[in-house]
Amino acid sequence: MAVCRSRRFGLMNALTRFRKWRAADAKPGPPSSHAPRGSFAGLTIGALGVVYGDIGTSPLYAMDLLFFGRAGAAQTPADVLGGVSLVIWTITVIVAIKYAILVLRAQNDGEGGVFALYGLLHQQPRRGTAPLLWALMLGAGLLFGDGIITPSISVLSAVEGLHVATPALGDAVIPITIGLLTGLFAVQFKGTSGIGVVFGPLLIVWFAAIAALGVAQIEGHPDILAAFNPVYGLTYLHRAGLFDTLLILSALMLVVTGGEAMYADVGHFGARPIRIGWFAVVYPALLLNYLGQGAYVLGGAPVEAGKLFYSMVPGPLLYPMVLLATAATVVASQALISGAFSLVAQAIRLGLFPRLELFHTHEKHAGQVYVPFVNWALFVGCVLLVLTFRSASALAAAYGLAVSGVMLITSLAMFPVARRVWKWGKLTTSLVWGLLTAVNASFLFASSLKFIEGGYVPLSVGAAVFVVMTTWRWGRKATFAAYAAKPAMTMAELVALHRDCKVFMERNALVMSPKPLSLPSDQAPALIQMLWERHGILPRNLILVEVRHRKVPYIRDNRCRVTVFYRDHNRGSIIAVELSFGFMEEPNVEHVLEDMARHREIELPTDRHHWVVHASHENLVPVRRMGLFKRLRLRLFMLLRLFSQPAYYYYGLGDEVLLSVEIIPVRVH
Repeated sequence: MAVCRSRRFGLMNALTRFRKWRAADAKPGPPSSHAPRGSFAGLTIGALGVVYGDIGTSPLYAMDLLFFGRAGAAQTPADVLGGVSLVIWTITVIVAIKYAILVLRAQNDGEGGVFALYGLLHQQPRRGTAPLLWALMLGAGLLFGDGIITPSISVLSAVEGLHVATPALGDAVIPITIGLLTGLFAVQFKGTSGIGVVFGPLLIVWFAAIAALGVAQIEGHPDILAAFNPVYGLTYLHRAGLFDTLLILSALMLVVTGGEAMYADVGHFGARPIRIGWFAVVYPALLLNYLGQGAYVLGGAPVEAGKLFYSMVPGPLLYPMVLLATAATVVASQALISGAFSLVAQAIRLGLFPRLELFHTHEKHAGQVYVPFVNWALFVGCVLLVLTFRSASALAAAYGLAVSGVMLITSLAMFPVARRVWKWGKLTTSLVWGLLTAVNASFLFASSLKFIEGGYVPLSVGAAVFVVMTTWRWGRKATFAAYAAKPAMTMAELVALHRDCKVFMERNALVMSPKPLSLPSDQAPALIQMLWERHGILPRNLILVEVRHRKVPYIRDNRCRVTVFYRDHNRGSIIAVELSFGFMEEPNVEHVLEDMARHREIELPTDRHHWVVHASHENLVPVRRMGLFKRLRLRLFMLLRLFSQPAYYYYGLGDEVLLSVEIIPVRVH
């Protein structure tokens, strides 16, 4: 049952109502029903499959760009040791220290990710917070840009093992990659619950295999272990010069892409399983493989087709390794695609994105959703990238810029989190996050060299998504302001009108309200005024419903607030209901109202077929003196509305309830 607050107007019960509100607030909230479910071992194995697929498949292409790309680190033994040392300490500082140890602590009611951080900062309103909120919106857009490249480069780099195994099949790499991507996106509507059980075990096999490959090479050239000394990396950067240093740093970004998934998926698995999976399995496996690739280069063995990873694989195991790598990259792509769906769902619930059509793919897990528009947009983008760049090494030039931007934005947002939420001192905050921000800023600056070579792709996607979010947010606020400015009767006038009515409509009516109604002086929805002027009759029982999206993942208590403006057992009632939802919850208003009716909190029959919902659709009209920029912005907002579900459908209204929609012209300023 939804936990509700109820109140009636009248001076006699004001003190009683205040005491009840204080008592309700004093009660502890219910235990979290959204905590990660399952055994610790099961959660850890699941995290290995979902969280670490992207960063776990980076050895397929990252060292190729570092050693044989424009960075050109593999020249002398000292350069090889320096390059591997930089890889080791990049993973350690950015992923192990920043994300695994620190950022995972910044949970918003158990959830993580860009929008969880957005909500966390919303709860701590201070001067200077607004720019960070805008930056986090931009970070969400950059994650979409990253989402187009990751499946393309991951699958393509795995299939390119055919160049090494059978050079004659080199021309089949592109068609096979497109075929795999087509199959992957075509089955998204089925959800991940059916195949998710194999993700963890398959990635465990993958990490064991790449660790074994690395150990075999390290045994032949144990001197590579000197790369753990950071002096080799710093010395190499010092010798490289400024421009070559930037090239090296841009190549190093490829070894940490996917690290932000640790924070994004903390709500699904919990911080402890993610940390254990990282430090016990992923971190050592990656270090061993990167050390092994460095040892292979130190030994002077030939690198076939520029593929360092596959060159280490013994001939009889080459085809099995290509299959295993392909499966691992498909898992990595699947996890990222599902993450994109979840990111869109959160943005919609925060009011930052058009209400796209969502399908829930698992009846017990609200977080598993399928968004057709996003799915096929990602598919088209992935195929175009594969056809345009045609190799993982070329595509790597476009990779990393968006990721480095997201990581920098996260570091900047952690300053207020550390100070206001964790209560760190100024000195500690400045030293820790100042250093990590400087590291991330240097990687972003270095990755900016990739802009012309392909970095414009994720940046363009990120900028487009950012424009959509800011325009949608502005348009909703402008529409609300214009709607609220329309002349309408007050709630006190509506109650008086209801008392004077001789005849009523007997069907119970629900009217969507754009704002909370709690006082007699509050304006009733303009739709009520229109219905009265048109029909001259009011419903016997009138329920005014306002839906509020709060900047928290879940509503633990006080989901609904009931305000009784008028109640007479013979003549009917006028009641306002304010419903609150978190950005991780499905806002099904019909279900909540039915539950309230079942417990007799509002005057509604439990059978929804006896309800009628009155909703409005705003016909937006610009004012005459609107400037050119605002006119263009309004046109974009109106275009986005064509792709957006009406609010009443998004809230589940109209599924089983009679729905009446009135078109109301509003002038937007």
